[in-house]
Amino acid sequence: MARRRRSQGFFRKHSLSLILLAVVVSLFVAYRHSDPDTHHGAFFGNALADWLGTLVLVVATKYFFEVGSKESRQPNPAIHARAGRFLVKHSLTIVLALTGAIWAFIYSRSEVNGKAGTVLGNILSEWTQILGLVVITKYARETRSKESDSD
Repeated sequence: MARRRRSQGFFRKHSLSLILLAVVVSLFVAYRHSDPDTHHGAFFGNALADWLGTLVLVVATKYFFEVGSKESRQPNPAIHARAGRFLVKHSLTIVLALTGAIWAFIYSRSEVNGKAGTVLGNILSEWTQILGLVVITKYARETRSKESDSD
């Protein structure tokens, strides 16, 4: 029983970096099995690079500090309506999801190897990375992280 608690504690303490590692490995596998001359292949290549950078950033921030960094904003407590509170509390996720869908639509209509297709692929990759981080960091924790140490 004590061994099980230890493993659950390990996952809870490192869930953010473990999830990001799984995303990086999944993108690597997807990229290896895709044609780089297609939208999917180009996207997987861009996303792999972006998510790898995110994994490095998360792990590095466990051990290094940056003076003057403000991690998040709190919603205005004066908004009392349920719908208003939901929209305020989740506004970043909602905006990223909606604008990400627009970027995905535009990217799907572009030429994969053209300049616009490359840029749009990078933008879409960034959007999915940011949206993923917003959602993942709501639920995952990381030891030695300012946000997670309050647990």
